Order: sequence, then structure tokens, then C-alpha cells
Amino acid sequence: MKCKRLEEMLELLGEHWRKEPDLHLLDLLHKLAEEVGKPQQLDALCDEVLIYQLKMRGKDKAEAIPGLKKDYEDDFKTALLRARGILTD
Repeated sequence: MKCKRLEEMLELLGEHWRKEPDLHLLDLLHKLAEEVGKPQQLDALCDEVLIYQLKMRGKDKAEAIPGLKKDYEDDFKTALLRARGILTD
């Protein structure tokens, strides 16, 4: 489980680091901390926060969070009927 999270973290970090190769790793982490709203607080970048920030970085704020998108329903009524088992795929 932890290996999967580490691999995901490295993949996401590498993807964003390649876009700004002139930055040092610590500079990139400081930049991410600023984006999270915690400048100069690298300890605020726990695994979950860092993965979320890297996944959502540069995306529209109204866009659904990856991982939750598969369960996302535009219509509340449809979601309610699916939850009650009345509608099936």
C-alpha cells in the first residue's frame, strides 16, 4: 500500500518538476506550500495534501476531484435513486 502511494507521489512530483526544471526540489515544495495557503510551512504538506495538490494543480476549481469522479452524478435525483437501488447502470 505504501509503495503505491510513494510511486504515485514520485510520478506526480516528477510530472510537475519537469515543467519547472530550473527549480530545486525544496523550491518546488515551497511553491506548493504557498499554493496550499501555508507559505513557509512545509510540514503542512502531508502525503494526502501533497498528492491532492499535485493532482488538482492547474485544473478548474469546479472540476470534480479525481477518485471521486467515478461516483459523481450531475443530477441529485438520479444519485438518490441510484443510492436507493431503484436505478441501476
